[in-house]
Amino acid sequence: MAYVDHAFSITDEDMMMEDSYTVNNKPPIKEIALALALLVTGTLGLVIGILMAYNHVGGDKAHGLFFAILGGILFLPGFYYTRIAYYAYKGYKGFSFSNIPPV
Repeated sequence: MAYVDHAFSITDEDMMMEDSYTVNNKPPIKEIALALALLVTGTLGLVIGILMAYNHVGGDKAHGLFFAILGGILFLPGFYYTRIAYYAYKGYKGFSFSNIPPV
């Protein structure tokens, strides 16, 4: 006969605990605000950087390229987490506010 360790088995009593299965799906306000700030700042950085590089406004082409790269770095996580928050708000399957990491 094989040895069976019952120390880690799940019983029906463990599955009936209602407190362990409550889902808190309220929107995290601070995290969404940070995502929106990153999105807006990144978009402005991209637009201003491209205009600066193309028109040589505010310095040479390198300054515009720097702002465009910085804007892109800020835009990517802002867009990603704003998209998750939007889809979770709309109730799309597979998206939840718990997918947004806490600040």
